Order: sequence, then C-alpha cells, then structure tokens
Amino acid sequence: MPSVSEMPSNVFVLDNGGYTAKVGYSTDDQPRVIPNCITKAKSERRRAFIGNQLDECKDYSALYYSYPFQRGYLVNWDIEKTVWDHIFSSDMYNVDFKETCLIVTEPYFNFTSLQEMLTEILFEDYKFHSALRINPATLSAYKAQKTFPSEMCCLVVDSGFSFTHFIPYIKGKKLRNSTRRLDIGGKVLTNHLKEVISYRHLNVMDETYVVNQVKEDVCYVSSNVYEDDKIARLKNESNTIIRDYVLPDYTVIKRGYVRPPEETNGRAKDNEQLIRMNTERYMIPETLFHPADVNLNEMGLSDSILYCISTTPEEVQPHLYKNIVLTGGNACFPGFRDRVYNDVRSNAPHLFNVKVTLPENPVTYAWEGGAMLSKDPEFSKLIVTRKQFEENGLSYCHEKFDV
Repeated sequence: MPSVSEMPSNVFVLDNGGYTAKVGYSTDDQPRVIPNCITKAKSERRRAFIGNQLDECKDYSALYYSYPFQRGYLVNWDIEKTVWDHIFSSDMYNVDFKETCLIVTEPYFNFTSLQEMLTEILFEDYKFHSALRINPATLSAYKAQKTFPSEMCCLVVDSGFSFTHFIPYIKGKKLRNSTRRLDIGGKVLTNHLKEVISYRHLNVMDETYVVNQVKEDVCYVSSNVYEDDKIARLKNESNTIIRDYVLPDYTVIKRGYVRPPEETNGRAKDNEQLIRMNTERYMIPETLFHPADVNLNEMGLSDSILYCISTTPEEVQPHLYKNIVLTGGNACFPGFRDRVYNDVRSNAPHLFNVKVTLPENPVTYAWEGGAMLSKDPEFSKLIVTRKQFEENGLSYCHEKFDV
C-alpha cells in the first residue's frame, strides 16, 4: 500500500465503454462523454475523426466506424491507443502521467490476456504513477451505497452498447457466481431499427449515425404493448403514437428532428425527407424484454433480473429487490424504469418491497462513482503503483484488481 507521500496529485477517471468513453479528473463536476472510436466520413475521405473530433464533421451521412471493442471486449489496441492519446493530449486533458493515478473500467468476464495487456499499456507505454482497473458496476454500486447508506445490498443493471449485465453486490463486494449477462445492447437495437426502416421506408443500412439519433429521439419503452398496438392501428388524430421524423440533409437541416404531433400529416415539405415512426417507437426497445424478436433464445431483461436474484442466498434476496439500480445508455429510454418496476413487482414475492432507481444520468453514473471512490480514505489500498508493478509483475496486479 502506498504511503500518503507517495500518492499522486491527480486522479483521472476513464469509464471506457464500448460506445462512448466517459472521461475527466475526479475533481470535475461532470465527465466529458466522447465516442470511443475512429470515424471516417464519405464527405471528407482524407481525414479520420478521433473521438469527439466527430463534432467537426459537416456531413454525417454514410459514416464508417472503427471501434476498439468487438462483442464487448477490447481487442483492437491500435484504435484504443489512438483514442486515449487524443484524450490524454494537450488538446483535451494534458495528463501528466507521472503525477496521475488512472481509474479505468474494463468489461465483465474480461479475459486474463486482455487484462494483462491493459496493465502493461498503462504502466509501460503511458507510465502512469498508479492505476486501478475495475468493473463499471462496482463504481455504480459504490455510489449507490454512498447515496443510500442504509442499503447494504444492491443489484446493478448495466445495459450498454454490446451487452446487458446483472451484478449483485453485498457491502460493495460482487457475487461472482450470480452475475449474469444478456447478449443485447444498444448496438443490436440500432441495427434492428436500420433493418426495419430499410424494409418499410428507405435504405438506411449505411446510416448508423442518423438511425442512432432516430432511436434516441423517438423510441420509448412501453408499459403495455397490447394497448399501444391498439392505438398504433388507429387512423388520423386518434393515433397518439405515430411520429414523423425529418431526416437531415446536412445543407439546410443539420440534425434530424421529430415533427410536432400537431404537424404530423405524413407529407414532406419542400426538400424534406420523412420517416414515419409508428410501432417501431416501442417495438425496438421491446427487444430488450423479448430477445426472441431478433431470434435470440434468451430471457428478457426483467426475467433476467428475477433469475439473477434467485441465484443469490435467500437471506440477501429481499435486500436486492429493494435496491435495483439501472445504468447504461439503454436506461435513458423513456418508460424504461417504469417497465422494469412493473415487471419485477408483478413477479417478485408479494412480501418483498421492490424499488428500482434510475439515476439522473445513467450513462455517467459509473464515472461519478469513480470520482467519489478516489476521495475515499481506503482508496490508497485499492491501487497499484508503477513501482509495485515493476517489482512484482503482472500476477500481483491480477490478484489485486477484482475484475
């Protein structure tokens, strides 16, 4: 354990997600959320946009993405290092590696070889003063425990880009054998929406960026799919679900938008291109709750919560039911929290209290937990310094970090 005099002057928190990286010093109020990828645009073939440089692109049509993550795991280190170099550079945070401790998140069930590669890059390539490798749900559970100190247990539901994970915690320690994964995340939903729009309206299979915006602007989680189906079949003003989405042309319309309901008539104005969204609005997120819709033979999200809790010790289960924390980008869908609560409440034992918490910003919740953890008096016991790494090697780090 490093002494107080050996502690670094800065702590940098990097919540390294498959879709976005949430980054910032622990003293910052909020992190910056940047795309964790390198992007190339059809309109500017000679330039590659690294991370948040994508904001400088003038035409977002037919973007090509190069992600460091594939199927939830960090496998392309060249792309990841390019993004990190940009984050750590003077253009963004100007990180002084010798005086900085890095808190970096990594995937659940991460392969040992990938863990070792990450450790070597942090200490040998960047030469950070010290580091803490940790799962994002552990940071979320830490923040939840500090927010609700009377609750000693919590179930973190992390629904992100590649997967949805269910991780139970008791006093900050995760129950490894009860951790579960659902092979559906935001990427599956966006791809499914591309296929539906391409079949019903126009070919958007190359327009991932635009369709992702459509998904975020229009889609919601239904509390009653059968009732919404009845409404979606109605004509004219009686259909309160239908929306017209105006696609960007990147000359006059820089970003797509939802036309107000009172203007919904299905007719495009001059130079406009419309997509009419009806049942797609709620059926795309419904894939999270019924994976069979995309031919995945798995439990849905709510059933996975119930199953995950059922695998924990009986005396712990009532406490997990009353502290379910929703994190990740998919938790931002309107109606997501209410649907999870209704499903779990209707299937949980009637004597148990059920409480489902949706943070103000589910995307940055883990980062906020990391910033809080860096101020904990016990933080120095969790980290590994570069000196300890050089003296003890990779095996020491593997034992120290609970991932």
